Amino acid sequence: MCGIVAYTGSRPALPVLLSGLKRLEYRGYDSAGIAVETPDAIAIRKAKGKVSELVNLLGENNSLESSTCGIAHTRWATHGPPTTENAHPHAGGKNNIALVHNGIIENHRALRAKLTAAGYTFLSETDTEVLAHLVDSLYQGNLVEAVTTALKEVEGTFGIAAMAHAEPGTLVVARRGSPIVLGLGEKETIVASDASAIIKHTRQAIYLDDNDIAIIKGSEVDIRTLDAGSVSRQTSEIDWSSDAAEKGGYEHYMLKEIFEQPEAICNTLRGRLDSNRGNALLSGLNLSPRELADLHRVLIVGCGTSMNAGLVGEYAIEDFAGVLAEVEQAAEFRYRNPIVNPSDLVVAISQSGETADTLAAVREAIDKGALVSGLVNTVGSTIARETGRGVYLHAGPEISVASTKAFTSQVSVLLMMALKFARSRRMSRESGCQMIREIEAIPGLVQQVLDQNDAIAKVAERYLDQTSTFFIGRGYMYPVALEGALKLKEISYIHAEGYHAAELKHGPIALLEETVPVIALCNDGPGKDKTLGNVAECQARDSRVLGIVTEGDTEAIATVDDHIAVPACPLYTAVVPSTVALQLLSYHIARLKGCAIDQPRNLAKSVTVE
Repeated sequence: MCGIVAYTGSRPALPVLLSGLKRLEYRGYDSAGIAVETPDAIAIRKAKGKVSELVNLLGENNSLESSTCGIAHTRWATHGPPTTENAHPHAGGKNNIALVHNGIIENHRALRAKLTAAGYTFLSETDTEVLAHLVDSLYQGNLVEAVTTALKEVEGTFGIAAMAHAEPGTLVVARRGSPIVLGLGEKETIVASDASAIIKHTRQAIYLDDNDIAIIKGSEVDIRTLDAGSVSRQTSEIDWSSDAAEKGGYEHYMLKEIFEQPEAICNTLRGRLDSNRGNALLSGLNLSPRELADLHRVLIVGCGTSMNAGLVGEYAIEDFAGVLAEVEQAAEFRYRNPIVNPSDLVVAISQSGETADTLAAVREAIDKGALVSGLVNTVGSTIARETGRGVYLHAGPEISVASTKAFTSQVSVLLMMALKFARSRRMSRESGCQMIREIEAIPGLVQQVLDQNDAIAKVAERYLDQTSTFFIGRGYMYPVALEGALKLKEISYIHAEGYHAAELKHGPIALLEETVPVIALCNDGPGKDKTLGNVAECQARDSRVLGIVTEGDTEAIATVDDHIAVPACPLYTAVVPSTVALQLLSYHIARLKGCAIDQPRNLAKSVTVE
């Protein structure tokens, strides 16, 4: 993995490929490369490092600039370190075939041994070169037949784009577990692993399903399956513009996306709250009031930030609806053979809708007969298609690797789900209307925190030199502690851990000292007094404590060493402004340390392999 771009059409391919790679830089990568047709052969150019290094390598090479068909890739190292040799594209040894690949070929060692015995020489450590040679070994003048046969021998996941010199202007692309989108233009098609690479050229897109294989020449697209004949896939319209994926004057995408949250949450809520009936309108769930009333359990699956949002949903669904709710780490779900019943609703949370572990959990839940719903941001993504029911976030594109507005939009949807489930049981219309007013207030609460940006930047200056940081919270603030710690470690590379405040004395307190500050969620509400007691314990061990406190809470402000105030509101909605405060804190710490905020080392935006 990480990013694929390919082009076939009537104009020069190289500018399309390079601009597409630049738009995929946010996903995280360590090398880049292109392959384009020339009259004599497929020319491959690769470079370790950023796309800019590849551009410098290409220079003013007119022989490549005239090509109208090519493939390109940004690699995030899996098999073999980040080197020029391991960068994509990879070439097949005999028939002048080139290939780019996202995913993992699990049986690459056995295939490598077979191909080595057949006389193939390997120049890299990658599993992708194995696939390139395998396709080459099967090629007899028909690229789609060679790719189809090769992929039937492959175990694992893939999103690929391949080309053969003997078939000019033709691309063969396929997917299993790794996204591929086809951008449909006039006399051209742009292929990518992410819609952000094609939105500059077209909004008309086809998302391939697993085991689809497409033969593309210019604007002609023939989609088949690996096991059957031709199939028809729906054309979708991408619902955001290329301008939405630009920095818009902000220093970093992350800061822009933090400041977009009031608008993003408004878009998430728009048209989904009925003040007359005191209920949420989530038609995408496709569940009648009777089916909602019959739900036995809500099981939420996700990874990373999405799992942290799920914990907020667990608390809210149990508190308001009285329905048993549990959060599962998606990567463990299918491997531990979970107990899932037909009366359970499994909610799969994924910003991209392509997270491999979460998609695997979706399929396991479907196989076990549960109702399954997706909560995703990307329209047309695999989880959205395979669940067939769910809720889109409508948060807009999120370019920074560290998720911000997707998390707060996920929480907003989960609160609306809690309301809907509650109204199907014992919550009154009046209570529902009150909950709607509190949810509708969230964008304004967030704006009040954003207005403190400069003050939070000043606070951040006092937390640059720590070796480690602990985040603590109780109840609804516990998931906020987890998410705050995740953000800090992601973008500043400072070791950070989130704990339930009660766990402090069960081990972490042994590590507290002057260079280990504590970020404490001290919002006014149940459990605050106990958290302030934990604050005193930290200070007794010389740890400086930064408190997230409710505005006007003089007791909490007097107890902590530094504070960031968030507006007074119920704890279940305080999750959002409190999280935004920690996003800004993490951002400014990373900025002052000079970190690569939008593209942190070793991280990818969408984890499409297990």
